[in-house]
Amino acid sequence: MKRIRFSEDQIIGILKEHQAGLGAKELCRKHGVSDATFYKWRSKYGGMEVSEAKKLKALKAENAKLKKLLAEQVMDVSTLQEMLGKPFDTRITQKSCDLGYDREAIHSEAGLCLGWHRSACLSARVKAVSRC
Repeated sequence: MKRIRFSEDQIIGILKEHQAGLGAKELCRKHGVSDATFYKWRSKYGGMEVSEAKKLKALKAENAKLKKLLAEQVMDVSTLQEMLGKPFDTRITQKSCDLGYDREAIHSEAGLCLGWHRSACLSARVKAVSRC
């Protein structure tokens, strides 16, 4: 049996026919899709307009791209930490903080970074190590 691919526009059109009053079985027979496919479409695209479906598709693509970038950054950071040979031990800094020492001072003396700029600090340290 030949597989027919429906565009988002066509799927939303079929779902609008169902909202207009046609039965699900009639629509499935008319368009040549299974009941399971129809109900899957209804759960995914039910109540959407064509423009909303296109926005959803664009957001999913952007989300996938951002997840890939995040995974690459995490790998870069872990690789740089391994290259520097300075594993981050939270137990030592937590005990020091409990004793009243300044957390930022401890991290800066150890050559570690805090917050969102951690990858920038790591890259700066790699440059400094490579100059030696």
